[in-house]
Amino acid sequence: MTNNLLVLQSDFGLVDGAVSAMIGVALQEEASLGVHHLTHDITPYNTFEASYRLFQTVEYWPEGTTFVSVVDPGVGSSRKSVVALTKTGQYIVTPDNGTLSYIKKVVGIVAVREISEVENRRSNTELSYTFHGRDVYAYTGAKLASGHISFEEVGPELPVDKILELPVVETIIEDNLVRGAIDILDVRFGSLWTSITRDDFYALEPNFGDRFEVTIFNNDMLVYQNQVTYGKSFADVRIGQPIIYINSLYRVGLAINQGSFAKAYNVGVGSNWHIEIKRLGD
Repeated sequence: MTNNLLVLQSDFGLVDGAVSAMIGVALQEEASLGVHHLTHDITPYNTFEASYRLFQTVEYWPEGTTFVSVVDPGVGSSRKSVVALTKTGQYIVTPDNGTLSYIKKVVGIVAVREISEVENRRSNTELSYTFHGRDVYAYTGAKLASGHISFEEVGPELPVDKILELPVVETIIEDNLVRGAIDILDVRFGSLWTSITRDDFYALEPNFGDRFEVTIFNNDMLVYQNQVTYGKSFADVRIGQPIIYINSLYRVGLAINQGSFAKAYNVGVGSNWHIEIKRLGD
């Protein structure tokens, strides 16, 4: 069951009327909807980032909340438009272009339905091919969130195992080191959020105050190597000093106390950015 809450995410930004048009379409469908925003500052076309931000956020919303995520470089192409029902009872309205990857992997998806554009597209928009965020996703999301249609009325069911998934870098654990990828940034503060989970890191048996050798590669190019303290929070090191910490998603983060690690060392994100954390010899 839905709960009249609609949460929007996109790469549209707020410099023009695109997001406002989506809100307007939703409120035309049901004026009482609670419309909220996850973010509209996803890096343009970056479906991995869209996937990660959903994973970062959905579990903190009530069961039955409907999310609309529109990061859609293939708009107007043959990619499918879908609604996924998560194991935690959330609905995600999105292109089937990899945006559901993290939700499927970490949260779990129990069912997927393809949006029937015959039934669930705004009328008189059939000749508009480049703003499905307004004409299909916000419209369908509002109909679903308000209970004007059921999940079954979205459209035909699709196999969950057939949705498009983005490749992920597998974590490697050895006797004295762990390797993973830099998935994403804590954008405003420039901290690095890695794919290495707390449990994976704890295979190294760390204690607060221990120092580890941290190495970062962009493909095969060495970008950073230094000894870094593992701490509980940023203030465990001096201002300007780096720190390893466990972030709010129980993954390993790398930060500079009151500074931007990403800017300081020109570190990017994605599957080609690898990080290795090695226990120093006693």
